[in-house]
Amino acid sequence: MAQQITTRFKMIALDMDGTLLNRKQEISEQNRKWIQAALEADVKVILATSRPIRGVLEHAKSLNFDLPVVVSNGSEVWKTPRELHSRYEMNAETKERIVEVLRQHEGNIRFWVQVAGGQFDYDNWDPMKAHEAKWLQVAIKAEDADRLKEIYEELHSWSMLEISNSHITNIECNPPGRNKGSGLLEVCGMFGIRMDEVIAVGDSLNDVSMIRAAGLGVAMGNAQDYVKRAADEITLSNEEDGVADIIQRYFF
Repeated sequence: MAQQITTRFKMIALDMDGTLLNRKQEISEQNRKWIQAALEADVKVILATSRPIRGVLEHAKSLNFDLPVVVSNGSEVWKTPRELHSRYEMNAETKERIVEVLRQHEGNIRFWVQVAGGQFDYDNWDPMKAHEAKWLQVAIKAEDADRLKEIYEELHSWSMLEISNSHITNIECNPPGRNKGSGLLEVCGMFGIRMDEVIAVGDSLNDVSMIRAAGLGVAMGNAQDYVKRAADEITLSNEEDGVADIIQRYFF
């Protein structure tokens, strides 16, 4: 395996969908090879995703991965994939207002409410149980761009949420101040690593907070244009092993 060269970077934070994973939701052989090389060279490799923890476990296990993960866009930070470090939830007023928006657009949107320990969505909505649950993140999907814009403007006007997306057809909402950048900062604190010693890689708006905060922010070749403008560098696409490319160039 290649030898580690002198570098100021000690950690790399990877988004999953559209970044680490290809269109088949798989980690390519090259990405896997170079992640393992980084781990063996004592580089901290962490995952930062909008997925809940249950959507990370299989991939983390396949990488023999026992490092922190930032999930639900920063609403939860796990010390390892099995040990919760911190959790941030939406308050009651925010939940009630979001429910009203969901009602107004019922039948024209799909939605997912990530809660501690599970999820409610357009197929299994239970108002009573949802009301009692700890809300971590809400995702709203609409194929109609005008409707999505209307919903975004309504949510944004409250100044009560962190709003981003993981695709141009959705909106993702988190408690204020909770994003991948804030989650990554917590992880840095665990290891005594500065943010300028971190590389952050992603493709969507929910990655911009960590791309801007990191010492090197990298947009995937398939990233949204706004993300590319926010990044310091653009790598190959998720179908071309862009993660492997960055690890090779900056750590070996």
